[in-house]
Amino acid sequence: MKILLLGGTADGRRLADAFYQGQHQSGLSVIYSLAGLVRVPKVDCQLVVGGFTQFGGLANYLRDNQIGAILDVTHPYAQTMSSKAVDAARVVGILCWRFHRPAWQQQDGDVWHYYQTDDDLLAQLDGFHVPLLSAGQMSETLLTRILQLPSVERIVWRTAVEPKFALPDNINWIKAIGPFALADERQLLSEQGIDVIVSKNSGGSATYSKLDAARELSIPVLLHNRPRLPAADREFSDTQDCLQACLAMWGNTHSKNQQKDSQQ
Repeated sequence: MKILLLGGTADGRRLADAFYQGQHQSGLSVIYSLAGLVRVPKVDCQLVVGGFTQFGGLANYLRDNQIGAILDVTHPYAQTMSSKAVDAARVVGILCWRFHRPAWQQQDGDVWHYYQTDDDLLAQLDGFHVPLLSAGQMSETLLTRILQLPSVERIVWRTAVEPKFALPDNINWIKAIGPFALADERQLLSEQGIDVIVSKNSGGSATYSKLDAARELSIPVLLHNRPRLPAADREFSDTQDCLQACLAMWGNTHSKNQQKDSQQ
C-alpha cells in the first residue's frame, strides 16, 4: 500500500525515513511530498517536489498513483495544504491522518500575547521600537504598515527564504534556518536592541531558543495563533504514536495478501 506523506518538516522527514526503513516488513511504501521552497532533504523514498498542480491537482495525483492514504505532516501553519489534503482524500475515498507537533506552552517569566489577524498584530506592535519578525514570510503591505507605526524605528526580519521584493534601509533582513542556539539568540536580541518578538507558535525545539532568550531578557513575544483546520480522520501529536498507528492500520498489507493468495 502507498502512503502519501505531506512533509516539509523535520517530523515529516523522520517519519518518511522510518516508513522506508521498515517497508519490507510492513508492506508500506511512502511517497514524500514537500514544496521545496527552503531546501530539499535527502530521503531514500520517492520524492515529489513543488506541489500537485503539475499533476492536475492532488485528487488526480492520488487516483493516478493509487495512493491508499494521506499522512499530513506539514507545518502547523500550512493551512492551505492541510485543507486540500482533507478535501482530496474525501473526493477519492481514502483516509487522511494528520500529525502536528504540540504548540509551545507558556512558562513562568514568559510575557506572551496572541494575535490572529494583521490588524490585531499592528495594534499590539504599536508602542514598540525594534521588533524581531520571525513568523516567516510577510507581505510587503504588512511590512510597510508596521514601519508606519509611529513608535517603530526599524525592523529585524528573519526568514529562511529571500523576500520577493526590495526592502527599505530600515528593514534588516537576516536569512537563517534553525535550529538556533540559545547563546546566538541572546546575542541577536541584545545587539539589535530588540524589544518585542513576533513569532508563529510552531512548536518543536528548532526555533524555541528565541523564547528562552526572550524570557531571560524580559522581552514580550507576540504569537500568531495556529489556524483552524478541517478535521482529519485521525490526528496525532507524538511521532511514535503516529508511526505505530499507521503500521497497525495499514502495515503488512502485502504479506497478508500473499498469505491469502496462497490459501486459495
